[in-house]
Amino acid sequence: MHIQDRHWASASAVAAGGGAVGGAVSAAVGHGRGDGPRTTPLRVDAQRNLEHVLRAAREVFGELGYGAPMEDVARRARVGVGTVYRRFPSKDVLVRRIAEEETSRLTDQARAALGQEDEPWSALSRFLRTSVASGAGRLLPPQVLRVGVADEETEAAGEARVPQQRSQPGAGELRLVPDAEPRALASDDGGVAALLDVVGQLVDRARAAGELRADVSVADVLLVIATAAPSLPDAAQQAAASARLLDILLEGLRSRPV
Repeated sequence: MHIQDRHWASASAVAAGGGAVGGAVSAAVGHGRGDGPRTTPLRVDAQRNLEHVLRAAREVFGELGYGAPMEDVARRARVGVGTVYRRFPSKDVLVRRIAEEETSRLTDQARAALGQEDEPWSALSRFLRTSVASGAGRLLPPQVLRVGVADEETEAAGEARVPQQRSQPGAGELRLVPDAEPRALASDDGGVAALLDVVGQLVDRARAAGELRADVSVADVLLVIATAAPSLPDAAQQAAASARLLDILLEGLRSRPV
């Protein structure tokens, strides 16, 4: 999965910006999540074009990553690139819209698993299977999924962030970390904090039941979601490959009797 952090960072600035520019962007992309109410309803043809653009963006970014050009999105949507830019003033705004929607989808899937499955392992595995099948992991925002290796200087500086992968003493620490500190996530995170919270509950329950390896973190679960949904040209092959890979990864997450 290819993610360009600069798209997300600049989109955050656009979405948070005030004045005429911020208001114009809010009106252009508002969709019921606090981006600002739309002053007039879309025409039928404009609404149809918007749906085509969003569907195409999910497909293109899912296949090629957030670095894919807007021209590819327009081509997949079968509209002119000018149509895309009329709905989304910049690529950054479109990237943020898609990432927020996919984060929300994952959060809903995690909540459904948590609320409808009594067995901790069944809840966690259900969430993983549902999220991988939906392909949402390919569109996780960069502030959720960033791989880094912690060193002693980083830890000493107090820059360790959550969620993080535990490691053996003295070893490099593989982490998937949010782009901002946890307390900063609440202000403008596109739903990331909610996702981390509910997935953390799934992980804690499975670990407490002795069904999940003690060293497995929220980061590992997100990594499974991101890597177990390969993008293949044939839908049937993609589904089969995802199911097979997920079975292997789930076995790796389960605890084993000593």
